Amino acid sequence: MSPTSPRPDPALLAATVGTGLMAGLYLAFDVGVMPALARREDERFVSTMRRANDALDDSASFGALFLGVFVATGVAARRLRRTERGEAARRARAAAVLYGLSIAVTLGASLPLNRRLRNAPVATSAAATAARTAYERPWRTANAVRTAACLGALALLGDAARRRTVARAR
Repeated sequence: MSPTSPRPDPALLAATVGTGLMAGLYLAFDVGVMPALARREDERFVSTMRRANDALDDSASFGALFLGVFVATGVAARRLRRTERGEAARRARAAAVLYGLSIAVTLGASLPLNRRLRNAPVATSAAATAARTAYERPWRTANAVRTAACLGALALLGDAARRRTVARAR
């Protein structure tokens, strides 16, 4: 490789790709899944969201990605700092903070809402309506925050990679 094209840092690459995947998942719910479900009756909405949440909860690869991105971002920031790439390291640390926000929103809002929806009695149409009403708007708001946080983190990681390359080329 030429001096202006250094090898990619594996931690920074993993953090960037993983953050992009998480942002994509959250964005898919924002712009595709939830708008489609908004047009469905309450019982179908509740049933579909329960199944989607169960599938993600049961996915070991999702759990590994969800937490692994945070770890990789922290490792990338530390490695950038150690190699005296201060601006790139600051970007990676800021990305870790934003991604950490998405984790906090997931643990503090999304997962509790998912649990309440899973445990909500929905034997009647009125019960399904109540469960949906308590869930849909707060979940969509929380997901929009996660999406924005991950997109911001992704932009910062991309800039960190660019700054790492520019600093190395000098």
